[in-house]
Amino acid sequence: MTRDTSPPLPPNGGDDAAALSALEKLGWQAFFADQVVGEDLEDTPPVRVVEAHRSGLRVLGDGIDAMVPPKLEATVGDWVLLNQVLPTSSRVLERKSLFKRRAPGHDRSLQLIASNTDTSFIVTSCNMDFNLARLERYLALAFEAGVTPVILLTKPDLCDDPAPYVEQAQSISSRVPVVLLNAKSEAAKTQLAPWCKPGDTLVFLGSSGVGKSTLVNALFGTETAATAEIREDDARGRHTTRHRHMRFLPNGCAVLDTPGMRELQMAEAESGIADLFDDLTELATQCKFRNCAHESEPGCAINAAVKRGEVSRDRLERWNKLAAEERYNTASLSERKGSDKVLHKTIRSVQKRNKKTRR
Repeated sequence: MTRDTSPPLPPNGGDDAAALSALEKLGWQAFFADQVVGEDLEDTPPVRVVEAHRSGLRVLGDGIDAMVPPKLEATVGDWVLLNQVLPTSSRVLERKSLFKRRAPGHDRSLQLIASNTDTSFIVTSCNMDFNLARLERYLALAFEAGVTPVILLTKPDLCDDPAPYVEQAQSISSRVPVVLLNAKSEAAKTQLAPWCKPGDTLVFLGSSGVGKSTLVNALFGTETAATAEIREDDARGRHTTRHRHMRFLPNGCAVLDTPGMRELQMAEAESGIADLFDDLTELATQCKFRNCAHESEPGCAINAAVKRGEVSRDRLERWNKLAAEERYNTASLSERKGSDKVLHKTIRSVQKRNKKTRR
């Protein structure tokens, strides 16, 4: 694996950075400090996961830059009390927030994407990449995680009029700011500045080629992340970010860049979907039947709202699809967990019997 040997913290961080301790520059907050005692800090120093590779996790701390084997159940953004003798036995501290999805493919498991983030920049571009349903998926994950989402619309120069894209993005939720910006312009850094607070952590999410890495470079004012142009024929991007990588601004704000995700399966995100579609969730409580599927049932409050023109039929269908997918995936994961428990119990029973036989 090729290691990034550039300094994780700028040597001249300015007044903001000078007032922070080494751990605070990495995002250490009272939420994490309250979980440890003095002895923990001495014997197992706190470190933060800043990179995730198949070969392991890179962690940074006060005077620490190390690799932890991949067996540790942690993700980028996690705070860990590092056991330097047996790293895989390190303790992962309770998380403030967690982005997760069902793992791609047929494996019935959860994939951890990022933890302990304060703001999620959900990036899409004003071209064929723009997809309302996909934006809703990212927003549901953000609401589930308890993270402030912001929609960033990039590449306005690639369309005749970006206004329709802005209007569609704004129609998803009144709780989510929508920012139109050119990632390559000098104004981009200024537009994102309100969310770049000392000690906070930002994560960029979105498809390949929408400008996530370009925005990271805009924040740092230098080419810290690799970029590539999209394919002109279908506006599809190339994977320039190969792994999740956290960098740190001079003021102590952490910035996490992520590879583009082509598949975003929902699981264990019921409350996030309910928050995103809060108007439909409220209407559903007024349906005549508690198990109403909002299709052709009599007394369906949501269908009545659709007929009155208060709710879009397309939005209702996206909600139904997302909720059904989440229920199925969550049930599948629960079923696998149950099967794994039975298997482990069986293995332990066999091992006990074998020990008795040897005696």
